[in-house]
Amino acid sequence: MATVTVEVNGRPYAVGCADGQEERVRILAKQFDNQVRQVAQDVGHVGDLRLFLMSALILADELHEARLNGGGAPAPMGDPAPTRDGVAEALNAVAARIEKIAQSI
Repeated sequence: MATVTVEVNGRPYAVGCADGQEERVRILAKQFDNQVRQVAQDVGHVGDLRLFLMSALILADELHEARLNGGGAPAPMGDPAPTRDGVAEALNAVAARIEKIAQSI
């Protein structure tokens, strides 16, 4: 198991992932960071946990819509194709980190 340090909203987070999935986790974290920063611009800084939650809900809504429409936009050129296990593992690691943050608040 590998560990990757990613930055979201200016803060570093250590995320566990399957060996070989490090770059994919970095790409996913960058996409999430972009979403969090957009939400922060729209609503102001309301705390990382709420920014993360609102961002996750927006991304979940986009994923839901893409699934309803028979798929989504293809991955940008040059990005490694996600594997179902790798993405699930990355999401589980992020969810665990969010839960840990929530417990410390």
